Amino acid sequence: MANEDLTFLPPGVSREDFASALRAFRAIVGEDFAFADIDRLAPYSKVMLPEPSARHRPAGAVAPENVEQVQAVVKVAERYGIPLWTISTGKNLGYGDAAPATPGQVVLDLKRMNRIVEVDETLGYALVEPGVTYMQLKQYLEANNIPLWISFPSSGPLAGPMGNTLDRGVGYNRYGQHFENFCGLEVVLADGSLLRTGMGGVENSREWNVYRWGYGPWLDGIFSQSNYGVVTKIGIWLMRKPQKSFGFLCGWDDDEGMGRGIDAVRELHLNKVVENGVLGHTMYAVAQTYRRDEIYTGPGAMPRARVKEVCNNMGLGIWGYISTLYGTEEQIEVNLNIARKAMLATGGQFMDESQPEIFKTPFHHWNLNMTNEPTLTEFTIYNYKGGGGSSWLAPVVRCEGSEAIKQFNLMHGVLDEYGFDYIGGFLIGGRHAEQLTDILYDRNDAEETERARQCYLAMIAALHGAGYGIYRTSTSFMAEVADTYGPAQRRINHRLKQALDPKGILAPGKSGITI
Repeated sequence: MANEDLTFLPPGVSREDFASALRAFRAIVGEDFAFADIDRLAPYSKVMLPEPSARHRPAGAVAPENVEQVQAVVKVAERYGIPLWTISTGKNLGYGDAAPATPGQVVLDLKRMNRIVEVDETLGYALVEPGVTYMQLKQYLEANNIPLWISFPSSGPLAGPMGNTLDRGVGYNRYGQHFENFCGLEVVLADGSLLRTGMGGVENSREWNVYRWGYGPWLDGIFSQSNYGVVTKIGIWLMRKPQKSFGFLCGWDDDEGMGRGIDAVRELHLNKVVENGVLGHTMYAVAQTYRRDEIYTGPGAMPRARVKEVCNNMGLGIWGYISTLYGTEEQIEVNLNIARKAMLATGGQFMDESQPEIFKTPFHHWNLNMTNEPTLTEFTIYNYKGGGGSSWLAPVVRCEGSEAIKQFNLMHGVLDEYGFDYIGGFLIGGRHAEQLTDILYDRNDAEETERARQCYLAMIAALHGAGYGIYRTSTSFMAEVADTYGPAQRRINHRLKQALDPKGILAPGKSGITI
């Protein structure tokens, strides 16, 4: 094929074996869907990470159309020792995109497998393939007048439920903890055999996507953030469209107010008054609105006094919590009164949908996300610095105000040291919160890119030293984050890999797991 490059090979694979594997892949998926052309591989090589793209260069790509083709491709890969890096939609922005963790892997692109297999309106679930996007599922539900809503992350119009759920991503409605709201996997193992987890193992079961556990050990978890199999179907639980939804916002102008807000929100969550929410730093909204050089041109990270001034100039405090209530008019009235009272007790500034100014705030797009309207508004943050550099960091913290402030100050301190602004906030899970933070930098600037890399490594070390774990990271730092979870977890992950994929062909390096 034109521009085919068989000089860049998978590790330990000869040119002859790679050529034979490509021919075998083409016989399975068709001539157009297995290739090593330099030009066609470009989308699989692009990264936003703080290191050269060459460290993530694939050797080829193969795109099967159905599970039978996936099984056949995996068998060929096992025969020739070809490493396969699996992607669904490949829109894992800021975490690695579609590129493999290590160079020389063949991207197993599942985007052609985009069937919505089943939607059950009565029990509120969908069974989907890897290539199904959130927008595709939303449009299907609307076209068929099915009154169900989906939960999606900030990349909702582009990404899909399988990839985000298996990476334990987070969304915004009452089903926003995505890994808590899936049920049943179909998995191709490294030897090409097929596994259906839980009730899926029972022939003709109608309970596969409604009861998670089945019988015996629950296996689904080992296929999350791992490289033990290729997931080809997933059951997703969907939210019933409520009779009504109603959003509110509360803001604070200091970190202590944010801490009081965290404590209030925790109690509202645990008592099921609210079921979702984002407590974001207003700099995240500033980054969606301005280029950095429009608001600060000095050296290093933006001083906190200037941060406060910029946030206040937008008519906001430095922190804002937004949530949406669901239910009947009577339910919402009761819960809104409870939430308003709790929020005002923190000293925060409260507003709700009865006040038009809430729709003018940069936080409003989260209300859209909470009411089944995907947007890409958040990704205007990539205009803040320019240059396409983004590395997300996602530590977990107890949902306690004092702990949230402590972790925020720790992370802010590292960012200050390396000259980067704090762009982030907390996604509230009830007993825990995830402090999602994006290090933004110019990848065209070699010095800044390397500084961003060192900043990320320093952040891992600082969080680990303080006893905080990172729950999700990019393909650049998987091994470093895995090390923070201790040798016992590394050993058991290694033993599972040896048992399920003894030749190590599935996504080498994923989550720091190797053979």
